[in-house]
Order: sequence, then C-alpha cells, then structure tokens
Amino acid sequence: MTAPTPSPPSPAFLAAFRRAAGAGAVLPFDRFMEFALYDPAAGYYARNRPRVGRTAAADFFTAASLGPVFGELVAEACGSLLAPRRAADYTAVEIGVEPGGPPGGVLAGAAHPFAGVVTLPRGRPLAVPPRAVVFSNELFDAQPCHRIVRRGGAWRELGVALRAGALAEILLPQPAPAVAAVLDRLPASAPEGYHIDLPLAAAALAARIAALPWTGLFVAFDYGKSWRELAEATPAGTARAYARHAQSNDLLAQPGEQDLTCHVCWDWIGAALTERGFRAPVLESQEAFFVHHAAPALRRLTEAEAGRVSSRKLAALQLLHPGNMGQKFQVLWALRDAPP
Repeated sequence: MTAPTPSPPSPAFLAAFRRAAGAGAVLPFDRFMEFALYDPAAGYYARNRPRVGRTAAADFFTAASLGPVFGELVAEACGSLLAPRRAADYTAVEIGVEPGGPPGGVLAGAAHPFAGVVTLPRGRPLAVPPRAVVFSNELFDAQPCHRIVRRGGAWRELGVALRAGALAEILLPQPAPAVAAVLDRLPASAPEGYHIDLPLAAAALAARIAALPWTGLFVAFDYGKSWRELAEATPAGTARAYARHAQSNDLLAQPGEQDLTCHVCWDWIGAALTERGFRAPVLESQEAFFVHHAAPALRRLTEAEAGRVSSRKLAALQLLHPGNMGQKFQVLWALRDAPP
C-alpha cells in the first residue's frame, strides 16, 4: 500500500508542542512520543476516528481485529498454563484495551473458564484482583522510548526541536539519567550513526504491574527483541510510524496523525517480572504459543469447520502462519504463586 503523503504539523499541534516544550522548544524523544500519542488535545489517541481495523480508514490492525478466534485461543492457552490451578478462581484482566474496540476486549464473545473479565483501557489506573490472569495485546510497544545514536565516538540522546515552524531531530546536551544508566552496557565499537531505541517505559510499566499484590499468570503479546539484538543487530533502531496501513521511518511526519511504536526489550520485561517473584519467564513466538498451549481449541475449530475454508479458519491461519502474525509477534508469559 502506498504511504500517505506526509503533512506538516498542524497549527494546533505546533501550539500544543510549544506549551509542552517551553521556552527552548525542545523535547527529549520519549517525551515527544508520549506527547504525540497521548496529549489530550493534540495526541494521536485523542482523535475521534478509527485507528484499528481492516478498513482503509484505519492505520493498522491487530490480532483482535480478526474476530473472536484470537480471544478463544487466548482463553484456552491461559487456562492451560494455569493448570493444575482452577481457572475459575482467577479473573482475566486485559490491560491496554483500545478505546472504541470490542466491548469486553479480546475475550468478548469467547467462552472462557475464568471467574470474570476486567478490561482496563489505556490510561486507566492499574487495578488487579488478588488472583488474576493479566494479559495484553500490543500494549508495551505503544510506550514511549528514548532514542540514542552513536556520534563522534560517543552515545548521544536525541530530542525533537521546533525550528522555523518545523520539527527537527537534534542531539541533546546530556542524556536523561535513565539513559545514562544503560550507556555503559552499549558496545563501544558500534559504527557511527548506529541508532538504538530504548524501551525504558515498557519495562517500567511491566514493573508496575508486577509490583501489585496479585498471583497468577502474566501474558504479553507484542513484538520485541533481546537486548543483544537491539544493541548489535538493529542499526536503524526499531521505532516506526504507521498511518493507513503503511509503515514509515519518518517519526516526525504527521505528528498527532500517525501511530508511533517501538520494539520492546524482552530481557527487560522478563527481569521486571523475576525481580518481583515470578518464575522464569518463557518467550515463544505467537505460533508456538498457540500450538503448544491452545491445541484443543485449534482442534475444535478444525473439526467444526471441516471441509470448507471459513473466515474463522482464515483468522487462525493469520494468527499462526510464520508469514503473517505467527513469527512477527512473540508471547512472554510467567507464573507467580505468591505476591511480591
């Protein structure tokens, strides 16, 4: 699909940016990303229009856009992972439900074994029952990231400045403390111009969820990489923009009108869990996760739809096939039997 023609920042966005950035008209990239996505007046998620779905008017689609099959597989897999615990003793909590999405979230319309279902849209205070299955679908990639680049033999943090009515990427004089804390873990031999997008906010969100006094199962569907891959194998970074189902590397184009995402660091998410009492997390491709843990649901779907190519079969194929979502997305899960 042809990418939309980039448009300059609107006057309303520029006015809001000036208010957020102050006299210097500069924001670190993580604050710019948070502002461009979530500002109540100018942010992408503040716009009253469809964002998620298969239509041309939307910007991207997720597994939940494929209908109830995704929820059925999630319910089956989570119930299986809880065994021998009784799934009926646990409440399913979906964090980061897209506003305007299906009422009831991913499990809407899907038979499930849980005591109940709670959905927490983005921005809602975190509240988790004592026994819970906490899961998310593309929540962590939507958290703001810091951007750093190798320049002049040193790692420098990037920011966004307003210059002559246009947004421009600049080098910041000093890195934020959270960024400075990880710089000594970066390869000094990285080539000039190597970019790393640091998903620190995603790791912090995982830590906040894990710090709450609950027991049960944590499951995150998302796309991410190991710390080593981020530091050594992604020279252009992983932050991307999406608009009208087209991906772009121009993160400053159409501010407030395009989605911005960043791969999570699975090592950091896992560490946030284990440091708060979870067993060793398991990371699987989405394909492997459903094949390993939702086989009964897949078998029921195949038997019920035998002899015909149905929309439900096609949805399952997209979720599992390596060329579609099966390998693009990963699932990290972990269990905890005592609160932190």
